[in-house]
Amino acid sequence: MNFEFSEEQNLLREQARGFLQDNCSMKVVRAALEGDEPFNRDLWKKVAEMGWTSTVIPEEYDGLGLSYLELSVIADELGRAVAPLPFSSSVYLATEALMAYGTKNQKETWLPKLASGEAIGTFALGESQGQTTPKNLTTTGGSSVTGTKLPVADGDIADFAIVVTRCDQGDGANLCIVDLNQTSVIREVISTLDPSRSHAKITFNNADAEVMGEEGQGWAATQNIFNRAAILFAWEQTGGSDAALIMAKEYALGRFAFGRSIASYQAIKHKLANMYVKNTLARSNCYYGAWALDTTADELPIAAATTRVAGIQAYYFASKENIQTHGGMGFTWEFDCQFHYRRAKLLSVNIGSESQWQDKLITAVQQQNVA
Repeated sequence: MNFEFSEEQNLLREQARGFLQDNCSMKVVRAALEGDEPFNRDLWKKVAEMGWTSTVIPEEYDGLGLSYLELSVIADELGRAVAPLPFSSSVYLATEALMAYGTKNQKETWLPKLASGEAIGTFALGESQGQTTPKNLTTTGGSSVTGTKLPVADGDIADFAIVVTRCDQGDGANLCIVDLNQTSVIREVISTLDPSRSHAKITFNNADAEVMGEEGQGWAATQNIFNRAAILFAWEQTGGSDAALIMAKEYALGRFAFGRSIASYQAIKHKLANMYVKNTLARSNCYYGAWALDTTADELPIAAATTRVAGIQAYYFASKENIQTHGGMGFTWEFDCQFHYRRAKLLSVNIGSESQWQDKLITAVQQQNVA
């Protein structure tokens, strides 16, 4: 099995990295934290013009029709740059949901707008700080949606949401698409650890909606969407963990104590080596996940869970050790270490926590063994 990217995909990586170095420096990320705007609108427009928002959308809906390997490369570089964009909500989740479960009319309405960046989508599952399950879903929905969802990533800026609801009648769950620009939808911004990725509480008061996919099969559809998105999230996390390692290494090489570079001390060497090992493990899982995603392999649930767990662990560890390598200054507002730590913590709970994905991995392995 070939886990390497092609020459064209590596050229895409070079192009993406160069673009983000020019347009998404740490100054841009810092401005997102310190400013009032929920995300960088100018950068979003440029990213859409580059075609990144339309990467895997079919050409019939004004997309590029490329593979998930290209999208994985872009996710990797966006994570490296800690880009202050609603990319994961709109591309990994909303776009994926529409392509997999949307009707022809729903696709024709929203996919061209997603491809051009004109519209931003999001996915609304959670209803509290605890884990949402089919048994504790309270939001109801079919032709209309009533209930409250929180926290919804990028919910304050999205144009529409894919909402997981309990069926109005009978058992099961629905996936409902809701235009958020209705008077029957109330949005409240929620403060999070990473202000460069906004979140919201969304209240639906009998809001107009359309069901996506089969009635009552929304929960299974959600798990499939999350499995696919988990691999792209992991690529973003792995890109971030690599950037955190490079930041720590460069600081260690340039910082002197007692007349010697601190990179020469064994304790710092061990920190950097441990970061490298975790990052390499995460990246190897990402290659496997990208293959499973692109080929829709039977191993996709296992690949998604292992990739997601490894990505969470690598990014959190690297972002934490990066701060420690910088010493006391690493905890100050003036240093950039915080950007990766904030993003690592935020991404670790989007679409489920590490423990939830560990449980999914156990279940997927058991099901494979039974089969």
